[in-house]
Amino acid sequence: MKIHNGANAFSSERQTVVTIGTFDGVHAGHRKIIERLVNAAEAGNLESVILTFFPHPRMVLQQESDIKLIQTIEERKQILSETGIDHLVVHPFTHQFSRLTALEFVRDILVNKLKARRVIIGYDHRFGRNRTADITNLKEFGEQFGFEVEEITKEEVDQVAVSSTKIRKALQEGRVERANSYLQQPFSLSGTIVKGRGLGKDFNYPTANLHIAEEYKLIPKNGVYVARAEIDGEIFFGMMNIGTNPTVGGEERTIETFFFNLDKDLYGKRLTIDMLIRIRDEKKFDSVNALKNAMKQDEAFSKQYIKDNYAE
Repeated sequence: MKIHNGANAFSSERQTVVTIGTFDGVHAGHRKIIERLVNAAEAGNLESVILTFFPHPRMVLQQESDIKLIQTIEERKQILSETGIDHLVVHPFTHQFSRLTALEFVRDILVNKLKARRVIIGYDHRFGRNRTADITNLKEFGEQFGFEVEEITKEEVDQVAVSSTKIRKALQEGRVERANSYLQQPFSLSGTIVKGRGLGKDFNYPTANLHIAEEYKLIPKNGVYVARAEIDGEIFFGMMNIGTNPTVGGEERTIETFFFNLDKDLYGKRLTIDMLIRIRDEKKFDSVNALKNAMKQDEAFSKQYIKDNYAE
């Protein structure tokens, strides 16, 4: 897959089949569209193109909404690279871009820049200035500029019954198993391991403190989770705590993971940590001993869950 930073950077010797969207989460519904895109490209001897946008349009046009995304743009690129498409065009979404009329968007972006011969789009897709154009307008432009439009019907969309909004809601409620089923893979957090308060060592649970630079990344509900990560080519499981560590007077929200059977210095290392299942809420215990006992129970639960679901 080739990644192009904006439509102006796109180049292809062949005409293309294009789909358009933010694709946050790359969930089961998205994958259905992408599969159709890839098949249409192969059948028509065309190149497959996903046109996506960053920042998310709501981050630009509705800044008060404070939307959090399921994936950072780098995570989205990585997952889309595994879907079999030929090109990913990440177009900068700006106020100026949002002012393009539907005609300008179709003529200048889809036709002149992306060489669209076919466009695959959802029944409810809207585009152009103030999102005034719809699928009917797109089909009219197709007749004018010589490209076909394939519509994904409401029935097909409803059949999948998945949306980025549903996934965000599940994560905000701590329901990572539900989110993972929608995503068809584990939800993950990517960042750099930094020094924390070092309290975990005092409890014999030394943790890796994950710093995520992208403030727009959605962090699930506070609590304790079973997690895993690939570290230096090897898979390690562990338990992750998201929260403020209220029992020991914490205030800042942190993401800390204790990896089982790991004896490595992780400071400065970049990790992607998968979240597998939620164990419990974070809570303030009456004493440090009560916290330690809860952590032992968390560890026992985690190891049993791993044994039941991931033992070779």
